[in-house]
Amino acid sequence: MESLIYWLDMAGVIVFALSGVILACRTRMDPFGMLVLAAVTGIGGGTLRDLVLGVRPVFWVNDPTYLWVILATVGLSILGFHYIHRLSRGFLPVADAFGLALFTVIGTHKALLLEAPGLVAVLMGLLTGVAGGMVRDVLARRVPMVLRQEVYATAAIAGGVTYVALDALAVPGALNVALPLLVTLGLRLAAIHWHLALPTFAWVVFQRTPGPSPPSGEGEPPPPTPATPPRPKVRVRMIRPEQSRRKRRS
Repeated sequence: MESLIYWLDMAGVIVFALSGVILACRTRMDPFGMLVLAAVTGIGGGTLRDLVLGVRPVFWVNDPTYLWVILATVGLSILGFHYIHRLSRGFLPVADAFGLALFTVIGTHKALLLEAPGLVAVLMGLLTGVAGGMVRDVLARRVPMVLRQEVYATAAIAGGVTYVALDALAVPGALNVALPLLVTLGLRLAAIHWHLALPTFAWVVFQRTPGPSPPSGEGEPPPPTPATPPRPKVRVRMIRPEQSRRKRRS
């Protein structure tokens, strides 16, 4: 079981590091910028997780293989820069979805090994999955995926809850890993393909317009107009995803 988790962790580092390299290429960064984005994406979430859980030293200090894997990923990407640059725009969200699923399971598993409560384990899986990508997007001056309307953090939470539930039921190790992976990855890929999003809530201003004034008799002066316009009403309104997309198109 631990060997499987270790190799999944390595796979997640490679996928997330590659997503950092792709974003660095699209924002025209130099090789050092590619290395920085690859590193913060690959090991940033796990580093914050270990710091929150009080693990000293963090995982990549005990095992520098993670750093060598990131260096190798960046080096191979530079050699194959022509092919990396030609990848479609949809490849980055898909690669990010695979990394999110892998790191969510890794973070939840490690928190449970340290005897953290189930809720904390789910949050640690979420932190491991989204923190590195958030730092990557901030450094590239983009709105982080987790802060957009798309289903992102929700997929990680669903995967973490699935892992905790299966662990409490003592489900065999391979199945306990595979099902949360499929839940997180399936939700994220479905959100990418069908543009699924959670509803948002916003302040909507309704301007009151005065109604038509009644007709005045002959010789009577018209009714006085109000000195101040009517105050607008402000309400909280739920905006559904399809309404938000329709507004962006118009």
